[in-house]
Amino acid sequence: MKFTTIIFVLVSVLLSSTAQILLKLGMSARPVQAAMANRSDLRDVIMAIAFNPLVVLGLVAFGLSAVVWLLVLARIDVSQAYPCVALGIVLTVLAGILLLGEQIHTGRVVGLVVIVSGVILMARAS
Repeated sequence: MKFTTIIFVLVSVLLSSTAQILLKLGMSARPVQAAMANRSDLRDVIMAIAFNPLVVLGLVAFGLSAVVWLLVLARIDVSQAYPCVALGIVLTVLAGILLLGEQIHTGRVVGLVVIVSGVILMARAS
């Protein structure tokens, strides 16, 4: 895999992981939570979500991630590229722990090790 392709893969995965964190923060925001808790009219809930800047940024990050991912798919086989997406799981879990104070348990650590091992095996088989 060429260096530029690796950079594109990493940028896409990083943007996707960033999108997850931004969307979580946006959906946890007080206005969104209040609209959902009050069983507001569906329009009110949609408006609270649509006008939340973190949700909007998260969706933009997802869009950019998709555009960069298209550049990856234009360069390498999908069977080679797609296992790298699993690295986004690792990044997102780590960001959840570091930025959101989420707890990590032994089972999740084992799962992350299995994911990383799988990505390494897939990369070495290419």
